[in-house]
Amino acid sequence: MSTSTPCPLLINGEWLRPAALATSPVFNPSTGEVIGAVPLAGAAEVDAAVQAAHAAFPAWAETPVVDRTRIMFRYRTLVEKHFDEIARTISREHGKTYAESRGDLFRGIEAIEYACGAPTLMMGDMVTNIARSVDCETTRYPLGVCVGITPFNFPAMIPLWMFPLALVTGNTFVLKPSERVPFTALRLAELLIEAGLPKGVFNLVQGGKPAVDALLTHPLVKAVSFVGSTPIARYIHQTGTAHGKRVQANGGAKNYVFVLPDSDVNKTVEGIMNAAFGCAGERCMAGSSVITVGNRGRHLMGELATAAKALKVGRTDGEAQPDMGALITAAHRDRVLGLVESGLSAGAKLVADGRGVKVPDAPKGFYLGATIVEDVQPGMALAREEVFGPVLNVLHLDHLEDAIALANQSAYGNGAAIFTNSGKAAREFKHRVQCGMIGINIGVPASLAMFPFSGWNDSFFGDLHIQGKESVWFYTQQKVTTTRWIAEGVGDVWRK
Repeated sequence: MSTSTPCPLLINGEWLRPAALATSPVFNPSTGEVIGAVPLAGAAEVDAAVQAAHAAFPAWAETPVVDRTRIMFRYRTLVEKHFDEIARTISREHGKTYAESRGDLFRGIEAIEYACGAPTLMMGDMVTNIARSVDCETTRYPLGVCVGITPFNFPAMIPLWMFPLALVTGNTFVLKPSERVPFTALRLAELLIEAGLPKGVFNLVQGGKPAVDALLTHPLVKAVSFVGSTPIARYIHQTGTAHGKRVQANGGAKNYVFVLPDSDVNKTVEGIMNAAFGCAGERCMAGSSVITVGNRGRHLMGELATAAKALKVGRTDGEAQPDMGALITAAHRDRVLGLVESGLSAGAKLVADGRGVKVPDAPKGFYLGATIVEDVQPGMALAREEVFGPVLNVLHLDHLEDAIALANQSAYGNGAAIFTNSGKAAREFKHRVQCGMIGINIGVPASLAMFPFSGWNDSFFGDLHIQGKESVWFYTQQKVTTTRWIAEGVGDVWRK
């Protein structure tokens, strides 16, 4: 695509490029170069997309669930067929490594596969003779027009958490991807059309806050799914529910990793490095804060520093691949740097310094190397705020009780992990830490497609989580039918 031609919108099965819309540049984070432009849709374009989805809903809802599912099976086949192409697109517009982009898409395919179980997932319940001659049954029905508003950090996986399940349960859908990463969403939409989805069932609009607000307040939208930062998640939930919509809004996180004295050092270091620096730390399940308990801490620091300094940072848009890529924008990189500086000014100590990393073949890329900061105290902004970058905070405490109490002071509640060989310590940790996803000797305890992504506290706003059965419930509503037949009916068919 030309860097000067805005990418299109998909409305009622047609690719549109409204000439009057303002645009926003799309960057290749590896080089800092502009690689495209995204149109900033407003209320008129959003209304057209929602109206198209609303018009398509009655026929789509009446389409048998097995037929809807067959389209999703074809879609899965097409996504796998174009796997490498899509993964390369993710790396180019996001900056994550090719291996990480493959993981992004693979986890998205798992969500498609879960949605392919719709005929079973949509089954209701029934009890016969719940009272004399009375039967009672439940059935599930779609809601109508559903909306997905997705972030930049997982351009394939997070949209695929949403629309496959919404579609197979009989809803129509409008996707608003991040304006930072529009091209992956476009390719996913193209393949959905190729799979045979009828016009208007799926629509795609690009844009920023005006497009989001138009979706949140549109009277025909029934449900909104969102993933992003906590302040925006809170806003999405408040605004959407105030306008009568179901909302599931996933926010940010500050995920703690506990290291106990009996943990395996090599496996622990490997787990922490992946948790803290995978995807350059740009994920809401990043293990960004380590608490060492007991006498493990000082020895662990040397191992972590050596591993962090060995990480190769570089371009991800070619064949040769580094260990870690760039951050999404220069502004975001500068924000992360500012948080590191604030921690150092407040008394924290630098163990591994990634601030001066150089990538000779991409001097304008948005790079920050792996950074480790020790003795980060709870009151520091670096300890409180979601950094969303390749920065690991470390604090040393003597007792597990104190570590749990400190972690539970966080406003967030996505995930926490512990590295230990003690079943008792792991059990206490699992039951007492106040968050929704727990890892035991696993640094990134993100749930698979068949389980809910169950953030707590300020990491989630809503009642029903994304993924798993809760997501089926979110995209459907139940009807309960109670039946008693009183009359004999037509004809004398019973033995006297």
